[in-house]
Order: sequence, then C-alpha cells, then structure tokens
Amino acid sequence: MKIIYRKYPEHISSIFVVIAALFVCSLMIANITVNRLVTFGGLVFNGDLFLFPLTYIFGDILTEVYGYKRSRLVIWIGFLANILMALYFTMLLKLPYPAEFTDNNAFVKVLGSTPIIVFASITAFFFGEYVNSATMSILKIKTKGKYLWMRTIGSTLVGQLVDTVIFMTIALNYLPPAVLLQIIVVQYGVKVAYEILATPLTYAIIKKLKNVEKLDTYDYGVKYTPFAFDVDKDKK
Repeated sequence: MKIIYRKYPEHISSIFVVIAALFVCSLMIANITVNRLVTFGGLVFNGDLFLFPLTYIFGDILTEVYGYKRSRLVIWIGFLANILMALYFTMLLKLPYPAEFTDNNAFVKVLGSTPIIVFASITAFFFGEYVNSATMSILKIKTKGKYLWMRTIGSTLVGQLVDTVIFMTIALNYLPPAVLLQIIVVQYGVKVAYEILATPLTYAIIKKLKNVEKLDTYDYGVKYTPFAFDVDKDKK
C-alpha cells in the first residue's frame, strides 16, 4: 500500500515528545559530565564524547521528519532546561549545610562549574545546532529529499565544527593551547565519525518514523531564524 505523506506536521505527536525528551536529557547529562576528562590511547577526551553526538543525530531526525521549526523548538527547550539546571545548582551550592555533611566540596567540584558549561553549551548550540538544522533543511529542498546520507553528514560537518570550536574554547579555556587544540581536533573527528557510523541506524529510524507518522516535512517558505517559537508553516 502506498503511503501518502503530509507536507507539514498537523500536530505534536507522542513520538515527537519522546525524541524531544531524549534530546534534552542527553544534552543535560553531557553538560554535567563534559569536565570529566578521559584518556584512550594517549589521547584526551571529554566525558560527554559518547553522548553529546546523539543530540545532533536527534536533531537530524527531528529536522528530516518534523521540519526545521519543530527542531528549533526542541533546541530552545533544551536551552531553557539547561539554564534552569544551572540556576538551581548555583542556588543550591550557596545554601548552608550541616556540619555532618562532609561531601560538600565534592558537590562544588562537580556542579560548581556547570553554569560555565551551560553558558558555553548555549553559545555553541546557538550557532552549531542552528547551522546543523538549517543546513539539513536547506539541503533537503535542494536535493528534493534525496541523498539523506549526504545531508546528515554534510550538516554535521558544518554544525559540529562550529559547535566544537566555540564550546571547547569557552568551557576549557583553562587548558594549555596545545592540549585544547588537540581536544578540539580529536573531538571533532570522533563526532563526525560517530555520525558517519550511525548513518545506517539514522536511516532506519527516519524511515520508520516517516511510515508511522505519515509525515515527510519540506521547509518551503520557512524563515531560518533562531529567534522564534512558532511551529506552524509560515504564512504567505
């Protein structure tokens, strides 16, 4: 039976909400664990290395199936959630605590840097995820929906480069320049490789979602501005 796809989303489905929740959850965990450095083969990595690239995969899926505007909405939800997290951590660490509580320094060490990390994440995401989503959307129109692999990888090459450079420069500015540059190069290379290796899975998820949702969104007439919250088709 031939499936007829709608050009634009008519409502926010439960599947969309689940993907959005996973996106926000991954982003928040990544922001908390990014300062935990790990080493593999003599190379230094951030603790978010294995989780943060998932946010870009989720972003590709959201843009491809639900459109740029829905993807932009989820990005802003992630921003607001992380701001709330940072504000709460900041307030909590300033509150008095009983003498019996001897682990306060550990909490300060782990959670005290979160506001800086969130600021770096918001700044990087403002440019990185916006560029990724917009590139994905524009390429879909240019290719008439073909070459999904080129669109997912191409948008990641641009978006992750912008995101990684901005985030690392702000969040890890205390590191020696040589170490910082090494982390940026390695992180970027691994994130892009992550996206390439995940392409078959991304294909399968997108295909399944399009069939289930009966939806394949093309962003004709959409204004690519990050400063908006509407999710309906732009009116002529």
